[in-house]
Amino acid sequence: MKRRESLRTLAGGLLGAAFSIQAQQPPQRIARVGFVNDALSGPVPESVLAAFKQGLRERGWLEGKNLVLVFRYAETPEQRPQISAELAGLHLDVIVATGAAAFAFGNITPDLAAKQKHWSPIRTTPIVFAGVSDPVAAGMVKSLARPGGAMTGLSYQGVDLNPKRLELLKEAVPRVSRVAVLAYPTHPLRKKMVSEVEVVANGLGLQLRVYDVDTEGAGLLDSAFDAMERERMEAVLGLQGPHFFRERARIASLALKHGFPSMFEAAEYADAGALMGYSASFDEIYRRAAGYVDRILKGANPADLPVEQPTQFELVINLETATALGITIPQTMLLRAHRLIR
Repeated sequence: MKRRESLRTLAGGLLGAAFSIQAQQPPQRIARVGFVNDALSGPVPESVLAAFKQGLRERGWLEGKNLVLVFRYAETPEQRPQISAELAGLHLDVIVATGAAAFAFGNITPDLAAKQKHWSPIRTTPIVFAGVSDPVAAGMVKSLARPGGAMTGLSYQGVDLNPKRLELLKEAVPRVSRVAVLAYPTHPLRKKMVSEVEVVANGLGLQLRVYDVDTEGAGLLDSAFDAMERERMEAVLGLQGPHFFRERARIASLALKHGFPSMFEAAEYADAGALMGYSASFDEIYRRAAGYVDRILKGANPADLPVEQPTQFELVINLETATALGITIPQTMLLRAHRLIR
């Protein structure tokens, strides 16, 4: 009997100690994560947000339980200082920024910052960028392997894929020999982009003509496409530029109006009526961005987290546009396409 009483006393003591320890433990910390987007990128597709939230859930971060997500969208460049001040005042643990927002709000180098209208850095919070074409050239990180500052994230290799886009355009429309290149004149990587597609064009026997267009000027896009038709261009390759992305529906409409097969940097162009879009999968990029958030919340320093490259790429073909242009896309390309718009 005495032995049983002793065991019960011991068990009760251990159970009481366990309850005491549990009571002394602090409540689980609620992580506060910001998600900021910028007018130049336009609204974020629902699939992208869903992929980002899925990535957080996979790592145990659940809204309403241990996570608060704060969304901000600068609808105009003039709103950037206000949005930046709001985010800084919320004392967030980490901010996820779309490509254009990362450039507008990130702590980029002073020489580049001086050229940016309404640049408004957030210096107090780590920033994970998602979908930046060349973060080193943009001054966001010192190198891909060692970012060295408060920013890290994922590149989408937008600039690097321009030669591949030209090859795909030629494959889709073999008869094409004269290609108009739509470029944004003040893009910091314009020279690099043009020179790289020129190398590929020479190998494919294509003649290129570059049309520099600032979409802020009224009627300049219309004038550029009129010039392409006068100069007997046969197709259009669009280079990078957030202003182009914002005007993608108008650009796709102009290409169709003038009878030009067109290739651009993202699926959204094909959704808007362009013939094709080819890019990294943004759903994958934002799902992986959640991994950076997780590591930073657990104490990792963004300066030591290497910038990652995409591993999944998407070719999207608009078959309605192909029919309107009288084009038959080769079956081999249709089989490789990630998505066909019918």
